Amino acid sequence: MAVTTLQADLLPADAPADAGRRNLLLLIQLRWFAVGGQLITIEVVRSVLGIALPLVPLLAAVLLLVAVNLLSLPLLRRRRDVTNRELTLALLLDVAVLAWQLHFTGGIANPFAPLFLLQVVLGAILLSQRAAWAVAVATLATLLAQSLWTKPLPLPAPYAADPLQLYLRGSFVCFALIAVLLLVFVTRTARNLTERDAALAQVRQRAAEDDHIVRMGLLASGAAHELGTPLASLAVLIGDWRRLPQLAAEEDLQEDLADMEAAVQRCKAIVSSILMAAGEARGTVTEFTSVRAFLQAIVAEWRSNATGRMPAELAFADHFGQPDVPIIADPALRQVIGNAIDNAVEVSPDWVGLTALRARGQLVLEVSDRGPGFDPAMLQSFGRPYHSTKGRAGGGVGLFLLVNVLRKMGGAASARNNPEGGATVRMEIPLVALAPTGHDLSVDG
Repeated sequence: MAVTTLQADLLPADAPADAGRRNLLLLIQLRWFAVGGQLITIEVVRSVLGIALPLVPLLAAVLLLVAVNLLSLPLLRRRRDVTNRELTLALLLDVAVLAWQLHFTGGIANPFAPLFLLQVVLGAILLSQRAAWAVAVATLATLLAQSLWTKPLPLPAPYAADPLQLYLRGSFVCFALIAVLLLVFVTRTARNLTERDAALAQVRQRAAEDDHIVRMGLLASGAAHELGTPLASLAVLIGDWRRLPQLAAEEDLQEDLADMEAAVQRCKAIVSSILMAAGEARGTVTEFTSVRAFLQAIVAEWRSNATGRMPAELAFADHFGQPDVPIIADPALRQVIGNAIDNAVEVSPDWVGLTALRARGQLVLEVSDRGPGFDPAMLQSFGRPYHSTKGRAGGGVGLFLLVNVLRKMGGAASARNNPEGGATVRMEIPLVALAPTGHDLSVDG
């Protein structure tokens, strides 16, 4: 429909998916349909049926509907939501206009009087219970007034003798019109409400996840205070043992001590990563760097500690391109990227791949492995806390933190199984979220 296309062009492309706003747009479309139908009906009644109509009040009502629609479209461009009161006023306006037109065309004897049912049904779907009853009462009062004070419409000779036949034909057209409008507009309205409920459910889920992160941060903070001192003591003792002359010649023991020292440092890093992902970075100083230097530092750190984890090969493919982009190194992002690599190492100890590229102003990182891949249930619940196939308590927290850290930065995380085997975790981070204030990121390689 040309009218629908015009409205879509007038509305901003990034309009929020608000049910009230879209329902008002449906009412505007319904008015355009009513304007076209009324003009056609007036012309058919005058030219084909030969019935004289009061054109001035009828055309004035049509012009009022056109004016209201034209004024409503710029309002929808500026407004982000539509209240229940505004939808109620819009429906009451439609009731008043229909009542005005029926008053001059036979009142309740007009076969199109049942069109009031359309406003009642839409009110029941779109409005609150009190507002819906207000619309229903308004239509009943209008019909009562039509039966008491409206003058009958004079009919020409062919219809004056048997007005019932004309009424029945008009009633058939009215029924078909109501059926079509209810099918089209009520179905679309119900879809809008369903999408709104789904959006609200997603907001509630994110609120619950944010609350979960806060509680994790509090628990991690307490654990850090409790574990900080013993971990530091262990690190000092292991360092002293490695420097003892009587142990220096024991190569096997030195390797074991090195592994123990790496494990202690790893425990410290895990505690810090949980704190940073929860928004409580432990005294981390802001570091200005670039995308390429940031990624190379992560790879170098992982490779330097790899001997304390597993003998896996980390293959880094840098496709970010030129120019490099200055950023502020985010400790939480560094940790969750490391966690994604660690998860891949657990299922693919021989090889893990890290690929970096730039797409649509985003840093895209892909961590690939040659493991068994994710099962379908894991892909469906990717990023939910404690959803894991590792079979141990607390599994899935790393992916949960990854998803939420990226989401807070305006990015996203996803996972897929590769056709050739293994799986890939994809991270998308907007470069603008990492850039220093005032830096231009318009160049996209």
